[in-house]
Amino acid sequence: MPFIGELSALLTSFLWSGTSFAFASASIRVGPLQVNINRMILASILLISTILLFGFEYNLSQTQIKNLVISGIIGLVLGDTFLFQSYKDIGARLSMLVMASAPGMAAILAFYFLNEVLSTLAVTGMIITIFGIVLVVSEKNNLSNAKSNIRLAGIIYAILASLGQAGGLIFAKFAFDEGEINGFVATFVRIFSSVVILLFLASLFGRYKNPVRLYRNDKKALLATLIGTVLGPYLGITFSLIAIIHTKVGIAATLMSLMPVIMIPISRYYYKERLSWRAITGAVIAVAGVAILFLV
Repeated sequence: MPFIGELSALLTSFLWSGTSFAFASASIRVGPLQVNINRMILASILLISTILLFGFEYNLSQTQIKNLVISGIIGLVLGDTFLFQSYKDIGARLSMLVMASAPGMAAILAFYFLNEVLSTLAVTGMIITIFGIVLVVSEKNNLSNAKSNIRLAGIIYAILASLGQAGGLIFAKFAFDEGEINGFVATFVRIFSSVVILLFLASLFGRYKNPVRLYRNDKKALLATLIGTVLGPYLGITFSLIAIIHTKVGIAATLMSLMPVIMIPISRYYYKERLSWRAITGAVIAVAGVAILFLV
């Protein structure tokens, strides 16, 4: 199927856009750390059930498992932890603005570690797309909702989150380059290894609460967590891995960064937010950049 990598990356952006609303709702009710760990536990259960039900091949080499575990630690444990901390320090909008650098970081790392060379047209498409995303995220009304006291530490956390996201993709690509791996199997290895580490640390420091008792008293939080889990860790991460199998890491990372643009119509029709011409212009520019990437 042509453009399977690019289409998978685009689908990932749509899925992650939906999951952001679901997890935002759940986090308000039970807390972000609780939601982060619970989503990975639920995703692990869904993934292993899918693997066994459909009989997907899961015989991986030790090197493939090692690279997927490292990918999970860098991208999901460290990357997401830094991202959540940056949300706390500088707000979600400014964090997303800094995260727009992730595709560039991914492309540079892929060049040095995977020998992936992007064409001039691909680089042009990436730059145009990222510029459009920056316009959307840096829209004045959006930044006015960010924390007024911007901390340097928050910016650094967001940069580390970008590096974590990019580095996680590189190590996953290492595993795929060694041999064929089913996307659901690769996602399970990444998520399960990550949740083991997070659950241990959270329990060690007394930060994790009994999820059964927690959700028994808040069914809405449970529903939001379930929806976010299916859209995000279960399907979203799986399609993100399928994307890097079939296209260059830098291109996949750029297309997966379109969340702010995709969330514009959702914010307009669901939250009744007014759209500025800056946001609309940024969205149009980003779409033009995406079109160029499909011409590569």
